[in-house]
Amino acid sequence: MMRMSRRAKWICVMVFAPFAIALVIFVGGEIVKYLWNWLVPSLFGWRPITFWEAFGLLALCRILFGSHGFRGARSNSSGRGRMADRMADRVADRWDHMTPEERERFRQRLRERCGFDPAAAEGAR
Repeated sequence: MMRMSRRAKWICVMVFAPFAIALVIFVGGEIVKYLWNWLVPSLFGWRPITFWEAFGLLALCRILFGSHGFRGARSNSSGRGRMADRMADRVADRWDHMTPEERERFRQRLRERCGFDPAAAEGAR
């Protein structure tokens, strides 16, 4: 089997990428239009929408609520892209540097404040 050169791969990507992008836009707009026209007029009495209105609605939702496709590119290989992961790592680092006495004091304060015993939770795993 013959391998493609890097240049040939880039040419293929540059030729097919616009078609792939257009296909994604078309499919996304049609799905939003279909769902809107299926649900909203019967539920709320609003009018059906066109493809371009559906595409605009899809773009607006992406702007307001979407990740813009950057999440995968920004997260590093260890998966620490999310705030909860970073917080969990920070707590684990602090826990590792505590002495047994400090850990017991921490558990006691947690029991007093929250009624939660981390030792019992670790044993349940």
